[in-house]
Amino acid sequence: MASISRRHGLKLGLAALAGAPLVLAGARPAKAATHEVTIERFKYIPAELTVAPGDTIIFTNKDGAPHTATASDGSFDTGRLNRNKSGQITVATAGTFGYICTFHRNMKGTVIAS
Repeated sequence: MASISRRHGLKLGLAALAGAPLVLAGARPAKAATHEVTIERFKYIPAELTVAPGDTIIFTNKDGAPHTATASDGSFDTGRLNRNKSGQITVATAGTFGYICTFHRNMKGTVIAS
């Protein structure tokens, strides 16, 4: 039976792991979460939401007037949401994203992705 030195075995093990993702014992890959924002009384509820990159946010309009949730930097836009309609976006990257309603620019919200 061939003997492998401790150092050589370590090198072989590291080489084998080089192309494999690191998985900790008992750990599972994080699942993307879904969050909800209600649009009601011309406000986003909650007005500030913390999420992780990859998470989805569903915006639901409970007002009689149409609304949008449109990022100030253009990174997302739900489009026009009439009463009881929903639109969803997926947060692609980390950062802080302010958004407004394009019909009612005094309506403001913030998504913090970290």
